[in-house]
Amino acid sequence: MDELVKHRSYSCYKCRRHVSFHDDIISTNFQSKKGKAFLFAHVRNVVVGTNEEKRLTTGLHTIADIYCVDCNEVLGWKYEKAVEPSQKYKEGKFILELCKIVKDNW
Repeated sequence: MDELVKHRSYSCYKCRRHVSFHDDIISTNFQSKKGKAFLFAHVRNVVVGTNEEKRLTTGLHTIADIYCVDCNEVLGWKYEKAVEPSQKYKEGKFILELCKIVKDNW
């Protein structure tokens, strides 16, 4: 718990469960259907759903929705696989939609 107090972090907007730290952000320049989104290296307290292929603005990807472990709210998705070589850096990373998270310890 001390770790959460020392660092700026993000939580589920619905139940306030901690999901990531500000230091885990790779990029703030992402978009989802619902608006702005951030790419994170690591997330916590989420459940990864079933893989599905989707054509996103950057090409074909295999992604899986990520859900809050407490309230089951969809918070974003995990990039499982990218077809385009220039997009491979996203594999294993997570998108959190800004409308689904709140800032903590700011």
